Amino acid sequence: MGGMSEIPRNAARRTARLASLPLGAASRSAIGLSRRARGESAESVNEDLRRRTAEQLFTVLGSLKGGAMKVGQTLSVLEAAMPEDLVQPYREMLVQLQDAAPPMSYSTVTDILDRQLGSGWERTMVRDLSERPVAAASIGQVHRGTWSDGRTVAVKVQYPGADSALRSDLQQLARLARVMGSFVSGLDIKSVTDELLERADEELDYALEAENQRVFARAYRGDPDVAVPDVVAQTEHVLVSEWLDGSPLSQVIREGSQEVRDAVGALYLEMAASSPARCGMLQADPHPGNFRLTPDGRLGVLDFGAVNRLPDGFPPRIGPLVSLALRGEAEALVDGLRAEGFIRQGVSVDPDRMLRYLRPFVEPLGKASHHFTREWLREVSAPLTDPRTEEFLTGAKFNLPPEYVLIHRVFLGNTAVLSQLEARVGAREIFERHLPGFAPPPL
Repeated sequence: MGGMSEIPRNAARRTARLASLPLGAASRSAIGLSRRARGESAESVNEDLRRRTAEQLFTVLGSLKGGAMKVGQTLSVLEAAMPEDLVQPYREMLVQLQDAAPPMSYSTVTDILDRQLGSGWERTMVRDLSERPVAAASIGQVHRGTWSDGRTVAVKVQYPGADSALRSDLQQLARLARVMGSFVSGLDIKSVTDELLERADEELDYALEAENQRVFARAYRGDPDVAVPDVVAQTEHVLVSEWLDGSPLSQVIREGSQEVRDAVGALYLEMAASSPARCGMLQADPHPGNFRLTPDGRLGVLDFGAVNRLPDGFPPRIGPLVSLALRGEAEALVDGLRAEGFIRQGVSVDPDRMLRYLRPFVEPLGKASHHFTREWLREVSAPLTDPRTEEFLTGAKFNLPPEYVLIHRVFLGNTAVLSQLEARVGAREIFERHLPGFAPPPL
């Protein structure tokens, strides 16, 4: 089988590939100016340049795997908030990053299994291992097989060199963040790479991931709406889990009927909202490649390398603060935000402006059902990233305390995925059940 045998680990080669992104953009811009001078329309030239840039972005981030692909997957979640005229050429390429990456060769996979599981594993542990991977992601790929007791299993194998490649990519991408930002207007890629770098050790630790998965599997065992496969075995670079049939969430986004997308959206948000109380953790990698719609209509959750540990559930002040925002109590809201550290001491804010800044974030909880759409998300996001707007200036005074950063990022990702699903969801009722202290005004 063709393909790459491992992540490219040579630092100079990896850096050159990443550097090719801004260099390629500059070259294409020069070519575009030349074509404009020959009389081609601006619309035709710009559309072609965006398509070429999308293809290069996908090729470079996908082929490198590691942190480069991790950033690509994050972008693929957040594309729903980007302006339509900018993101349309990128969408197909970005969505591919949710489920696919160039695979390791089968010989490399079996060499890793020999070292991790011992010689003879194909007779005593995993039989009928699929030669081709069924999924590939940023630091590992998955093969299907049969465990010794007859269970169908998913065998996740970490790429050789994943540890150094992940850190190297994220550090390099952080340096290139300013240029990369020109590809996706309004997205702070540096903050994405910084956060991913902080979590790199956890994502590489299959023992920790296995323990996280066991906690979720126990909490949701027998649940009618959520399916979490049990861990079967784990070593330093191999994680074996029970197989979970289902359609990838990205397929539901592309092909699902409105009824199916609404139902999946509700399950997706319910799982995120309920897990802090049930597990003491929040699944912190919300991109669609980590979720499935099972044949019996449950939401399957597949990846637990990144979690936010919340042993006491959601911070107790979130519910009351959201309630104040929905009730329009601007003065009390600012007092509560300041007490919790969202507004630093000594920073002067206008309560009404702060309320207007925050209202889009809580809008879906103010009504019985909210239709999450790309158009809605772009509309509420645009003022927050435009330096000319009141919302942008107010947002500059808003501080995220460390304990809230990952919660905020997860639910931003959840909102983006719901908008990709174009789902109608009763978010208010879900959070009334799962967010302590949440008391919205009557409908």
